[in-house]
Amino acid sequence: MEPGGASNELPEKAEVQLRKGVLEYCVLALLRDGPKYGVELLNHLQDTGTLATSQGTVYPLLSRLRRDDLVVTTWQESPSGPPRRYYALTDAGRAALAAFAGIWPGFRDAVDHLLAPPAGQSRHPGRAKP
Repeated sequence: MEPGGASNELPEKAEVQLRKGVLEYCVLALLRDGPKYGVELLNHLQDTGTLATSQGTVYPLLSRLRRDDLVVTTWQESPSGPPRRYYALTDAGRAALAAFAGIWPGFRDAVDHLLAPPAGQSRHPGRAKP
């Protein structure tokens, strides 16, 4: 296969799909300890590296979370610039986060189990074991 072909796109596609699947709950987790504004959430996600995303992804997500009554918003004055919209968890948002936190370890462990090579086999087929 040529460089830059489909085989190189698969890991990126998988990462994008995984990020989409968990981003909502990661945002809820960031709000667990108190309200935050959009750019603050983006910065926290950026700091993780893997969960870094764009305003074009986070703001529609925040709007959906608001429509679903998982977050509420308030406007607060900013020490620098215009007022900021802060997002805070609702009781339903806390319940959704708790439900996800309960499901995640089993889900993660099941995926890890499937990805682990069978005992005695290398993770890299065709390579000799050390």
